[in-house]
Amino acid sequence: KDRDFCLVSETNLHINGHFIGKSKKQGLKRDFTWVQSIGVQFDSHKLYLGANKVAKWDDARDELSLLLDDQPIVLPPGRGADWESASAPGLKISRLQDANSVTVEVAENFVITARAVPITAEESRIHKYEITEDDCFAHLELNFKFFALSPQVTGVLGQTYSAGFKSPVKVGVAMPIMGGEDKFASSDLFAADCKVARFAGRAIESVAGHNFPEVACGSGSAAGRGIVCRK
Repeated sequence: KDRDFCLVSETNLHINGHFIGKSKKQGLKRDFTWVQSIGVQFDSHKLYLGANKVAKWDDARDELSLLLDDQPIVLPPGRGADWESASAPGLKISRLQDANSVTVEVAENFVITARAVPITAEESRIHKYEITEDDCFAHLELNFKFFALSPQVTGVLGQTYSAGFKSPVKVGVAMPIMGGEDKFASSDLFAADCKVARFAGRAIESVAGHNFPEVACGSGSAAGRGIVCRK
């Protein structure tokens, strides 16, 4: 918890995630963690998507923050509203709901669906997160779709698209751990300084015609403990 890790790293795409969480309980080896925000670098741009820290959650209040190159993005109100960037050609953001749910698309590069959600009292009860009234641990549920990846793509999620990847996760255990902290830890949400970083701010020679599967990352009573990602 309270650290940044590289999720995807390519020569023209780098995504870090900032993890929040609860300290590990006695007998467990890891903290409970959730992705509070992501920092997306593409071309020469930096895009921030994050869930605000909130005590009590209100579905009608927008708690999803977006910034492009350190400048706040103000989306038009209402489901279906679109915003397109004048400084980053091909960047489009659309509301999926009146609040807290958007899609972010950079043409021919990626589509990210992001939804800000809290840890509910029921989830806390089932998994014994011990969420208190001062912080509902608002975080992001994410869906990634990529259009330009090379066989050398890396990152916690990116490595699963690379040639010959074999998952080290033991699916049957209560809290499956992928590992790789030494390779994927980053010094900042927008730092491309993990040991396996590939970002150079330029286009790549992708795998032509390949249909890359989507990855969905989220929490909840059905997802198990903390963040879980599935293709």
